[in-house]
Amino acid sequence: MPMTEKSTDPRPGWDEYFMRLAGVVASRSNCLRRHVGAVVVRDRHILATGYNGTPYGVSNCFAGGCPRCAGVTGSGERLEECLCVHAEQNAICQAALHGHAINGSTIYITFSPCLTCAKLIINSGVKEVVYAGEYAFLGTVKDVFGQAGVVHRRFEGDFNPQPEKEG
Repeated sequence: MPMTEKSTDPRPGWDEYFMRLAGVVASRSNCLRRHVGAVVVRDRHILATGYNGTPYGVSNCFAGGCPRCAGVTGSGERLEECLCVHAEQNAICQAALHGHAINGSTIYITFSPCLTCAKLIINSGVKEVVYAGEYAFLGTVKDVFGQAGVVHRRFEGDFNPQPEKEG
C-alpha cells in the first residue's frame, strides 16, 4: 500500500488488542485494592495470562483471604502482609504449569511491574514489556530492564487500566 493511503482496517492494532485482553484478564482479579492483568504473547499468539489475587487454595481477598486487603492499610504500606500474587507472576507461573516456554515473548500488563516482577520477567526470558498504567515504576526496574536488554514501553493508546468501581 502506498504511504499516502490510509488503512481501512477497522480492527485494533496488535498492542491495543493485547492490552484490551489484559484488561479483561484483570477483571478476574480478586484483590480488593487494584485489579491487574497480564498477557504473555509470542508471534501474536497468547501463551499465558495472569491476574493478581491470592494463591490457589487460599481464600480470595473479597472473602477475607488477604489480611492486608481486609485491613485499612495505606497504599504501599505493610506489603509483607499481602498474600496476593501479582499478575505478571501468575502469568509466568501459568506458562510454567502448562509447559509453555515464554522466552522471546512480550508481556502486556495493565500496570507497570514492580522490582520483583521485573526480575521474574527477565529470568523467564521475556524480551519486551508493554504496560498501560504507571504504578510506582521505579528507576531501579528501568535500570535492570536496560541491563538485561528487556525493552519496556508505555502503551500509547486509549486504555484505562483501572476503571472506576461501581457503587
